[in-house]
Amino acid sequence: MSEIQNIQWFPGHMTRTRRQIEKSLKQVDIVAEILDARVPLSSRNPVLKSIINNKPKVVLLNKCDLADAAQTAKWVNYYKENKITAIPIDAKSGKGLNQLMPACKEVLSEQIAAWNRKGMVGRPIRIMIVGIPNVGKSSLINRMCKGGKNGKAEVQDRPGVTRQNRWFTIGKGFELLDTPGVLWPKFDDKLVGEKLAFTGAVRDEVVDIEALASRLLEEVTKLYPNAVNDRFQTGLENITEMEGYDILCAIGKKRGMLISGGEINTERAAYTVLDEFRAAKLGRITLDQI
Repeated sequence: MSEIQNIQWFPGHMTRTRRQIEKSLKQVDIVAEILDARVPLSSRNPVLKSIINNKPKVVLLNKCDLADAAQTAKWVNYYKENKITAIPIDAKSGKGLNQLMPACKEVLSEQIAAWNRKGMVGRPIRIMIVGIPNVGKSSLINRMCKGGKNGKAEVQDRPGVTRQNRWFTIGKGFELLDTPGVLWPKFDDKLVGEKLAFTGAVRDEVVDIEALASRLLEEVTKLYPNAVNDRFQTGLENITEMEGYDILCAIGKKRGMLISGGEINTERAAYTVLDEFRAAKLGRITLDQI
């Protein structure tokens, strides 16, 4: 099996982010936690769970268009059984976002009734958006704001763009509080760190890219045995029993990624594998399965 060093990613601003979230919780009525639908378990930050505590919450399974639809449905049911509303969404296209505000109203129905009894009819519902870096918070806010008077959140395909809390008004009677993405001090499960790196939540610059792609190939072939051969036309037999690095070399050779002397450019092949996985060109894949 391919080896990759334990991934640790806890810059100083992550500590400040935790303090910001703890302080801001008093200003909001409900938390919307965004998870990556491809890794809905690994992208759940245990630190956030302890911070949020008993605050009402909904879960948004973002990038559902990249994930295995059958697995996403199972995760929605899992949360339902645990009395939490989970909504599959695609923040970039807006798919599923029309369910967010009705879901928040339903979760807060008793609180809204209490406000109405106190004469606070029409009081805006304040929602805090939380999640790990690069999970799609800014894309969600941009889609919901539609370039309104409060402007757009900055969207870039790299982790750690949002640096401070910002409020946005969406529709009538709703306000969103955007928070910087926060990872946790240590990944107790090595595979959690790897899965976050597979999806881009951890910067590629802090990992061995060839080892990362090799591990991804092993995980994908274990869950979706035909995905790699179908995409890269490698024709490998017994691919589920192969080392990830050997699969990577076969992909590089098939794609003609050679350098002087006929040596395979495994770094280029690794970036190709990661890019094509992240774009769902290997198919709709969920790595955290029920």
